[in-house]
Amino acid sequence: MTASLIIFAATAIAMICGILFFPKIKAGRFSADSYWAITAAGAFFMLAFCDADIPAVGRALVADTAVNPVKILVLFLSMTLISVFLDELGFFRILAAAALKRAGTGQKRLFLYIYATVSVLTVFTSNDVIVLSFTPFICYFAKNAKIDPMPYLAAEFVAANTWSMTLIIGNPTNIYLAGACGLGFTQYLRYSIIPTVFAAGAALAALWLVYRKKLSAPLKGRAEKVEAEDKFLLIAGIAHLAVCTAMLAVGPYIGVEMWLVALLSAVSLMAFAAFRGLFLRRKPATVPKSLKRVPWQLVPFVLSMFVMIEVLAQKGVTARAAQVMGADLAVLKYGAASFFASNIINNIPMSVLFAPIIQSGGAGLAAVLATVIGSNLGAFFTPVGALAGIMWSGILKRHGVKFGYGDFLKMGVTVALPALAAALGGLYLSLALF
Repeated sequence: MTASLIIFAATAIAMICGILFFPKIKAGRFSADSYWAITAAGAFFMLAFCDADIPAVGRALVADTAVNPVKILVLFLSMTLISVFLDELGFFRILAAAALKRAGTGQKRLFLYIYATVSVLTVFTSNDVIVLSFTPFICYFAKNAKIDPMPYLAAEFVAANTWSMTLIIGNPTNIYLAGACGLGFTQYLRYSIIPTVFAAGAALAALWLVYRKKLSAPLKGRAEKVEAEDKFLLIAGIAHLAVCTAMLAVGPYIGVEMWLVALLSAVSLMAFAAFRGLFLRRKPATVPKSLKRVPWQLVPFVLSMFVMIEVLAQKGVTARAAQVMGADLAVLKYGAASFFASNIINNIPMSVLFAPIIQSGGAGLAAVLATVIGSNLGAFFTPVGALAGIMWSGILKRHGVKFGYGDFLKMGVTVALPALAAALGGLYLSLALF
């Protein structure tokens, strides 16, 4: 047990140091993101030096269970591919431009439009995709309008990582944790909607108090005119997303797993775009561009974390942790623990770690849902909390927007903590009602 804990802790510390100080590992022509390379090394050392039952780990990777990491990755990456495809066609920029146009000359109105637009889009797509799509747009617009971009960037980031709790597809942590107790699409939504609305309301109120003075100045900039280059293909993409979301809701009732629904939807959309390009005798550039933008590095990252957690489980670490956590006050304990643990080891590793702890501890549904809340809202407490925060900070740096670790933590204290309290309160209400 001691050796596995030491390797896991060392891997977590090295991963966070890599994220903060050495985001890329380069050796000649080879280049890789440090977080997944370090995690892969940690998994190798665990298997090599902790007397692990390697065949058992292999069987766990392919087991026909709700927390099968391969199925989870297929589901998330397929939904991400659909979202990225829509972004390549200009869908998110078109909606952002429409919001800016309706805002007129009022910054406060623009702030609310940005928050509302990001919230709605995040529900049906993914928080990571929204962050990657909207952040550069906001930076460019604010620069041209000569206004402070931070109120809008904060609204975007907070909304994306709050409303991502709504549906099971909004965040890979939702998918993994919901699978830990067999929650389906509609079952998950039944319990998530009240905590999400409570958290979103608290977060918006906190953001408004923090940035209200900066939003008092008039807005001089104008929205850029954005049009889709291929409206027919854009409509096809939106239709695929709508049908996919509907099938995710009804799939469990007709015996179709969510990962298969998402995979078939993504393959269908890519095939449609490719055949349309061939029919029009032009190269379907949107398909390779979309495939290139999919975060494939999540595959080795999640699989490596899963391997390490399996070894910890074999050594009795997760069972011991479950005893310490207990089943009493599950909402409060698991909500707070997952929130802060996300900002120590990142929310995806935290979710992989907490799932077997919840299963061993018998805290059940309340613990799973509280951990989902912590995994989402922990994303805007510090930049370490989620991959979205790491990517967001990198984009701001490239655009010359100063927002350091201290600024991030300040936003976390003033916004994330009230949102967490509101969400956990909403969860108590949901559990009482349903």
